[in-house]
Amino acid sequence: MSQRQASVERTTKETTIRLSLNLDGSGKSEINSSIPFLDHMLEQISRHGLIDLSLQASGDREIDDHHTVEDIGICLGEALHDALADKAGIVRYGHAYVPLDEALSRVVLDLSGRPGLRFDVAFPRHTVGDFDTDLFREFFQAVVNHGRITLHVDCIRGENNHHIIETVFKAFGRALRMAVAADPRQSGIPSTKGAL
Repeated sequence: MSQRQASVERTTKETTIRLSLNLDGSGKSEINSSIPFLDHMLEQISRHGLIDLSLQASGDREIDDHHTVEDIGICLGEALHDALADKAGIVRYGHAYVPLDEALSRVVLDLSGRPGLRFDVAFPRHTVGDFDTDLFREFFQAVVNHGRITLHVDCIRGENNHHIIETVFKAFGRALRMAVAADPRQSGIPSTKGAL
């Protein structure tokens, strides 16, 4: 496989974002979203997905975190889509179960070319620290829309918001790592349609 890297820049009246990734990295990250808890979660994707990730983002956080979180998801989805090119030779599907203390989450994804999200995660409280937990669904919706990914996220159990969210992000990283991996038996595009 050729170099599977991509960079995306997005500037609007609401946000300024620069994101680069390397799907064949070692899990190194340099992340500054201006939202510390989100930085911590994006580091989980990088580390557990073995994806090198660089992100600099700023936005209109004086309003709230919504635009920044959503636009980071847009950029991550676009970069994943660009880095995968025609998707020849990849596994395509990925799944992972990840526990953290009392919490357990499952993520299943398909690099299908068709955006779709099923997000079944119940949060015991509306915030973690001062971060609105509703924004995690918005983040993943943006990733799937712009990455053209089918994604199912299920929190099977959990009582602590931080633990629940961290299991989701770690599981997403692990599932993505599986899906983008080179399949030694698959030289072409893994679809009977011949395109993804």
